[in-house]
Amino acid sequence: MSSKSDRAYDAILERISSGDYGPGYRLVLSSIAAELDMSVVPVREAIRRLQSEELVAYERNVGATVVGIDPTVYQYTMETLALVEGYATALCAPLVPAEDIAKARAINEQMRECLTHFDPVQFTQLNRDFHSVLFTYCPNPHILDLVQRGWARLGALRSSTFAYVPGRAAESVDEHEAILALIESGADFATVEEAARAHRYRTLEAYLAHRSGHK
Repeated sequence: MSSKSDRAYDAILERISSGDYGPGYRLVLSSIAAELDMSVVPVREAIRRLQSEELVAYERNVGATVVGIDPTVYQYTMETLALVEGYATALCAPLVPAEDIAKARAINEQMRECLTHFDPVQFTQLNRDFHSVLFTYCPNPHILDLVQRGWARLGALRSSTFAYVPGRAAESVDEHEAILALIESGADFATVEEAARAHRYRTLEAYLAHRSGHK
C-alpha cells in the first residue's frame, strides 16, 4: 500500500507531466496538502524527492518551483528514452492483445486527423496515449518507471516539441503504424526494439536540426 508521501509524489508528478504545473510554477505546500487532504509533511517529502530528480528546484525567498527543460537536459533525456522505450516496446510486443493493438491504431488515426488542423499539444497527448496502450503490458515495472520519469522530465518542453518541428508529426504517425505492423507480425525482439528506438531518435534529431538552424 502506498504511503501518503508516495501519493503526494504521484499527484505532483502527474501535474508536472501534464503541464498543469508548468516551468516556474510555485509549489505551495499548504495548498497542495489541502487539495490532497493530507498534512504538509508528506507533501514536503514528495517535493524533496522531486527535487532530487531535478524536476523541482528550491529558490531562496521563493520556495519550491517546477524547473524548465534545458536543451542539453532535453537531449540527454530523449537519448535515454530512446533506449528504454525501445526496450519496453519490444518487451511488451508479444503480450499486447489484438484488441489493444486496434485501440492503439485508432489513437494513431486520431493523430493523423489532427494533422489537418495541427494542434501540437493535442497531438503530443495522443502520442503519449498511443505509447501508453502498448506499455500497459510491460512486465518490468522498473523499465516502465524509467519511461514515466523520462516523460515527466520532458514535461513542459515536450508539450510543444511538435510546434517546433510540425513536419515530424506526419512521419511519427507513419512510424507508429510500422511499429504496430511489426508487433502484429510477431517480429523478433531486436527488430521491434530498433524500430521503437529509432522512432524516438528521429524526433530528437528533427528538434536538434531545428535548433541548429535558428542559432
